[in-house]
Amino acid sequence: MTDMHGNTPVGGPVPPNPGDEHAQHAAQTGQQPYYQQPYQQPYQPQHTPGKVAVEKKSHGLRTFLLAFAGAALACVIGLGGFGIWQAANGSSSNGGSQTVIGSTEGGSVNANDEDLTLPEAVAKKSLPSVVAIDVYTNQSAGMYGYGYSSNSGSGTLTQSSLGSGVVLTKDGYIITNNHVVEGADALKVTIEGEQYDAEVVGTDPSSDLAVVKAKNASDLKPIEIGDSDNLIIGEWVMTIGSPFGLEQSVATGIVSATSRSQIMDGSSSAQQGGSGTTTIYANMIQTDAAINPGNSGGALVDSDGKLIGINTLITSYSGNYSGVGFAIPVNYAVNIAQQIIDGKTPTHAQLGVSLSNVNAQNAQRYGLSVDSGAYVANVYSGSGAAEAGIEKGDIITKFDGNNVESASDLMLDIRAKNPGDKVTLEVNRNGETKQIEVTLGSDDSSQSATQQNSSSSSMLERLLGGNGGSNQNAA
Repeated sequence: MTDMHGNTPVGGPVPPNPGDEHAQHAAQTGQQPYYQQPYQQPYQPQHTPGKVAVEKKSHGLRTFLLAFAGAALACVIGLGGFGIWQAANGSSSNGGSQTVIGSTEGGSVNANDEDLTLPEAVAKKSLPSVVAIDVYTNQSAGMYGYGYSSNSGSGTLTQSSLGSGVVLTKDGYIITNNHVVEGADALKVTIEGEQYDAEVVGTDPSSDLAVVKAKNASDLKPIEIGDSDNLIIGEWVMTIGSPFGLEQSVATGIVSATSRSQIMDGSSSAQQGGSGTTTIYANMIQTDAAINPGNSGGALVDSDGKLIGINTLITSYSGNYSGVGFAIPVNYAVNIAQQIIDGKTPTHAQLGVSLSNVNAQNAQRYGLSVDSGAYVANVYSGSGAAEAGIEKGDIITKFDGNNVESASDLMLDIRAKNPGDKVTLEVNRNGETKQIEVTLGSDDSSQSATQQNSSSSSMLERLLGGNGGSNQNAA
């Protein structure tokens, strides 16, 4: 949330850009990203509708090769907590949709019913709802930034990466990470030993979420949807997915923490093998249950076998599991998936301002009243901020009672809310502290503009509502 060019807005000086703090931190810590690696398995389209049996995979050389595969799972994770997730539960956010997400045959897992241990009972319930996703790309077009291209010019579709997904509906809607399917020319999904051709229904790159559809699928087993708002640190969880291509793998652990948040900006994403899209990870679930390359998009379930998160990121020096993994909370993820399935462009809460960081150095230089917070460089007409009376030159220091140390903090706080939510901001205006209630708007207009316009303007600006022609970040 910084002024990339040191511009001075009307209404007061903009604190200068402190630089790419996330990239600097990654360089300092030595944390290593995952990269997708090329496969040499050609794509074979299904010539008959529906599913076909899948041959069992060898555990020899192929497994060794798969150990170097996986989705781009890199990120240095911030340790700040930003309140409890407020996104609506997917089961209550259908908005009249005919597509019902999640299993309607819920219930608690009782390990004693079949003389099973808890992990055995949870795995038996949840495994049929977790899929393996094989991604194929056209070699003649290159590997979308992952450093591999074919000289044959044949244009053959070749397996380039893999990931996991979770079944949401009986007819084949599957949620996964955007980075799993990004750049795919063809997809296949394996569900309970059966393979289907699949297609991308829609994506939300800013949240790293996507929905794919298994073609001609029917009578699948949707996962039961849990509630990520009420997680308890220390409670038992299980990760399910295809680490290193080993389908239907489970690992157990606990919820290590909640409310872990991070913004991966475009330059950091590009350096780590991604597409250069800014991604906002707010209020993620931290777990010590194993997450490895290939687990991306898979399920994090609780002791009742209910989905509570979508496995997405790790922090690691080695590039492999180090006991610190992260999942996108299900309440948020399913809300986004429901919008995609309903044919809508996913939207997010928006305040309607451009922001810059405030720190001790620029506070002293510019004579600011506080030495931390988010400096309001511009307020957009018709936004929630404008209607509430937020002004240029205000410094936002608290969001619903939580301290705001930087513009990035405020962005993450806002992303954890829904359009229409009311929030209370503490604002320092010329040395005077004010409490201002704001009704958050929606970024639907800027999202539509993003789809129609891929200009060189700031991705954060287009994503979060900035439309003032500068490179100041917006929220």
